[in-house]
Amino acid sequence: MSFDLKNDIFLRALKKEKVPYTPIWIMRQAGRYLPEYRAVREEAGDFMSVCTNPQLACEVTLQPLRRFELDAAILFSDILTIPDAMGLGLYFETGEGPKFKSPIVSSRDIKNLIVPDVHEKLDYVFSAVKLIKQELNGAVPLIGFSGSPWTVATYMVEGGSSREFLKIKALKDEDSLALKVLLNKIALLTIDYLNAQIEAGAQALMIFDTWGGILEADDYRQFSLSFMQQIIDGLHLKQMESEIPVILFTKGAGSKISDMANTGCSALGIDWTMSLSKARDLTQNKMALQGNLNPKILTKSEVEIQQAVADVLADYGANPGHVFNLGHGITPDIDPAKVKLLVDTVHELSKQYHQSY
Repeated sequence: MSFDLKNDIFLRALKKEKVPYTPIWIMRQAGRYLPEYRAVREEAGDFMSVCTNPQLACEVTLQPLRRFELDAAILFSDILTIPDAMGLGLYFETGEGPKFKSPIVSSRDIKNLIVPDVHEKLDYVFSAVKLIKQELNGAVPLIGFSGSPWTVATYMVEGGSSREFLKIKALKDEDSLALKVLLNKIALLTIDYLNAQIEAGAQALMIFDTWGGILEADDYRQFSLSFMQQIIDGLHLKQMESEIPVILFTKGAGSKISDMANTGCSALGIDWTMSLSKARDLTQNKMALQGNLNPKILTKSEVEIQQAVADVLADYGANPGHVFNLGHGITPDIDPAKVKLLVDTVHELSKQYHQSY
């Protein structure tokens, strides 16, 4: 039993070991679709007040596990705590997403950007990890995470969310060296950040490359994948007799997953634009895959949800190494009852696929 866990099926699946059923967790499983989360956020005042308070971050991390038989918990935090620690002044406006008081507007800003001590600036995250681990008491594994340097950089340069990514693309085309300096600084801080999460008790890690899919293949390797590789190479993954698994997820990755598979990660997150069987072929079936139900399916009827789950499970087939998840984060409009149906259906329907190998 990994890490003396009562339920270690998620970790075993990431190692492609035999498991009795397909484990499931859900990206953004602690979030706005839960009324109890909305109550905590309203009382706290804003999103960052929840993130920076270890007790509140612990509470909302555990909320979905009280409702659903999930096979993993994921730290409640945000990928933009990194640029906030670098002094950009993260804040959230209702209905508009994240913004920065001091976005990157010139190469001088990049040159002057300091890589701070993570324990000085982000200790609230590590305190939350320790508290969550204590409260979980070995029930399920705890996943820590970060954004990819490319994805984090897009927010830092754009000043917040973007649809066209004009500023970051202009920087890439006009001053690629400055962009690489920025990406390297983010990568160095991210290595320290994730290692500190491991030290605090995280039992698996995920790197979210939300915007890597906007890059063409060569640019993707140069500006996104190489810096995720730098992070993986810098992580202290061997802990006692176990190894911390790392999941890479690039939204809209497509055939780029062939390159992702060579980074040394344990698993790849797959969105709903690619079948799991195709992903298995592209990765030569050498690693675990996570995914890949379209989140919109959860707005459908119970019968349609059950059929969609059956289709995903059949697509992966009777092979070890599948972690069920959505192809991206759960959206705020989802009825929690549909999530319970999803989790229970995955557990029940997947058993048949774990008897023959």
